[in-house]
Amino acid sequence: MSQSHRRGRAVGLALGYLADVLWADPRRGHPVAAFGTAAASLERVTYSDSRAAGVAHTGILLGALGVLGVLAERAAARRGPRWTAAVTAAATYVALGGTSLGRTGAAMADFLDAGDVDGARGLVPSLCGRDPQSLDEAGIARATVESVAENTADAQVAPLWWGAIGGAPGLLVYRGANTLDAMIGHMSPRLLHFGWAAARFDDVANYLPARVTGLLVATCAPVVSGSPRAAVAAWRRDAARHPSPNAGVVEASFAGALGVRLGGPTQYAHRLEIRPTLGEGQAPEVADVMRSVRLSRAVQLAAAGIAVAVTAVGRSGRPASARR
Repeated sequence: MSQSHRRGRAVGLALGYLADVLWADPRRGHPVAAFGTAAASLERVTYSDSRAAGVAHTGILLGALGVLGVLAERAAARRGPRWTAAVTAAATYVALGGTSLGRTGAAMADFLDAGDVDGARGLVPSLCGRDPQSLDEAGIARATVESVAENTADAQVAPLWWGAIGGAPGLLVYRGANTLDAMIGHMSPRLLHFGWAAARFDDVANYLPARVTGLLVATCAPVVSGSPRAAVAAWRRDAARHPSPNAGVVEASFAGALGVRLGGPTQYAHRLEIRPTLGEGQAPEVADVMRSVRLSRAVQLAAAGIAVAVTAVGRSGRPASARR
């Protein structure tokens, strides 16, 4: 990769992150929503209660996104680093969701602080797939902290990771994979086999970013008067017991950093899960919801800074402006 191309990618990542901070997700016309509509339409053709059908469905959609990203980046590279920056910035803005996550978490904290449980229940679907009517105030607080933790990795750290490694193609394929996992990766009877490929691909794509997130959570723990040591201890002690190989890492590290206890009965639309205990201390209270949002924002900023710096330096370990 040329120095100018790396520089364009780095600038694009920074601009895309700033765009997300300023504008968050657009309420209408979001490209991710368009991708979801296309995926749902394709599913009517490709669906079969088999893993093979799910592999084909997932491969077609993610392959198309990869080709789109490669073509866009190649066309931009021919026109210079400014165009590379523009394409990377657009893909980064599309892929990130950290600001919307923080705003939703803060709105949830406001509802709970005001004692408006019904209003808080109305926001639950914006964060996770749990049954809102099964949640009381304590259950909503726990669900919010767990969802803020998991989505800090999914909506921010992982896209930036793949943007730093793969530019626009990496960003688009990752966001597509994460969207497919949300659409068909859950374990409903209809999607148990068809959604297998989407779920496993998402697990692989998030494996390293989740662990980077855990390290960043520990590093940023003092922002919320938390302990880096407690975050790492909870991660090492509790993460492996979680059913997800990635969510367990970030939820446990958040629990340790915040000094709270996560886990317990978790009601989804199609099943009840008894989640293992993560962290020590009391269950999250209303104040801990906003603390989790502040911690998430700190991790998001740190991840963006690292992604930009790593992309600018490049493989050689020298700044992109250095001559070969």
